[in-house]
Amino acid sequence: MSHVVVDGLTKHYGDVVALEDVSFEVPAGEFVIILGVSGSGKSTLLRCMSALTPPTSGEVRIDGESMRRPRPEVAMIFQQHNIIGDLSAYSNALTGGMNRSGFLESFLQLQDDDEKYRALDALDTVGLLEEAEQKARRMSGGQQQRVGIARALVQQPEVLLADEPVASLDPGSAQDVMRYLKAATEERDLTTFISLHQVNIARKFGERFIGLQNGRKVFDGYRDELTIDAVDEIYGDIDTEGMFVGEETGAGEEEAETGAAP
Repeated sequence: MSHVVVDGLTKHYGDVVALEDVSFEVPAGEFVIILGVSGSGKSTLLRCMSALTPPTSGEVRIDGESMRRPRPEVAMIFQQHNIIGDLSAYSNALTGGMNRSGFLESFLQLQDDDEKYRALDALDTVGLLEEAEQKARRMSGGQQQRVGIARALVQQPEVLLADEPVASLDPGSAQDVMRYLKAATEERDLTTFISLHQVNIARKFGERFIGLQNGRKVFDGYRDELTIDAVDEIYGDIDTEGMFVGEETGAGEEEAETGAAP
């Protein structure tokens, strides 16, 4: 488990402010949901935390060490899971160990038995062990996202970051993915951050919640503090009533990576 500190994190894209002086501290092992509308800064925050995007100022520290470049102990899961459709679930999961075995060994499945066990164990964690040999392109969207989670787990991270992992899934598949993310966090002692826009799913699975609006942190608290008033503060003028019952709100559109506030 890893202790995470975000200290004065700011990110500007030209004149566009994606993040402005965002700070928080998360003890090891917490399951944190990041809430906010499209354009609030959720994706930029996670990309800065993973060192995929350099901040304009401020820093992210994991166990006291500044995140200046991607590190294997920090794994990122994307909305578009980027798995290889013509490979099996097992082969996709194996690629999570490329930081240890290299691309060619991963592609040719020349890893040692420990690596292969990690892939099977990760697929078991996300409920896909029986589908290990199924081609990824033949799997449902929810199953493909779970393969992406398994691949991240094979990386053996201590911090898991997931950017809108259920935004394109139906409600049942979304809850399945969240359930497996929560189980992986508990079984593997991870510190996990997941960006979501669906408040009902967030409240069901989250422990702690960080709310962003226009790149600024406007909420930081636990489930009993995430009241309707708090949600209104995070989401502003958007009708948030439907967010508690799973209706579409238009807040889950894919966030821009550059040139606009994510």
